[in-house]
Amino acid sequence: MGLITEFLDLPLKPARAAVWVAERLKEAAEAEYYDPAVVRNELAKVEDAHAAGELTDEQRDDLQKALLDRLMEAQNPTEET
Repeated sequence: MGLITEFLDLPLKPARAAVWVAERLKEAAEAEYYDPAVVRNELAKVEDAHAAGELTDEQRDDLQKALLDRLMEAQNPTEET
């Protein structure tokens, strides 16, 4: 019975492998996206851009809020449904 199941399951293996790889890539991307060190670095870049006159006060505030929200979400993750 195991040999027949393996044979019938064979066409699905590439799709399952692709799903597995996609899940690992998503996990890695989320880990980097929510990494506090990355968020702090981006906050510093926003401040530098504002100091250089590349961003208005409003743009800086919006970017900082988005980054701080991301940092808070990383510290208090919620379950996905």
